Amino acid sequence: MKKLTSFDSLITIAHYRNLLESEGIPAFVRNEHLAGILGEIPFQEVWPELWVRNDLDYDRALELIDAARIETESPPDAWRCKACGADNERQFGACWSCGEAA
Repeated sequence: MKKLTSFDSLITIAHYRNLLESEGIPAFVRNEHLAGILGEIPFQEVWPELWVRNDLDYDRALELIDAARIETESPPDAWRCKACGADNERQFGACWSCGEAA
């Protein structure tokens, strides 16, 4: 077992776990129920963690998580869509007009 990542949002960690399992990579979440003790110990110690069960799946799992992060992050500046030419504000990770990714 190897730890892949941790994040302050259980929703994000659950999304990554579902992504990995859809690709046939068994994974599990640790610290899933520790939010109640937040403040008693450092906040990063209670963040949900995603672990891969099989060490051989670790590299592939990291690739999938990195790809998912890139798809969901917004660009740093306003951008022009390469597909349709529409101007998009930076908070849009996909074109408001045609849906093309940034």
